[in-house]
Amino acid sequence: MNKMVQFVKESYAELRKVVWPSRDDVISSVKVVIVSTLIIAGVLGLVDVVLLLGVQAIF
Repeated sequence: MNKMVQFVKESYAELRKVVWPSRDDVISSVKVVIVSTLIIAGVLGLVDVVLLLGVQAIF
């Protein structure tokens, strides 16, 4: 039981050391992730269409 209490205390102490990002940092990071996801999805969709048309042309 002592080890569990010690673990919780140490975990809490470590969490107090964390530098949490600001709201603006989080929002800008989310924007970057969304835009990059949309770009990659578009590129993969384009590659899929090109490969589909290539396979249909062959067969």
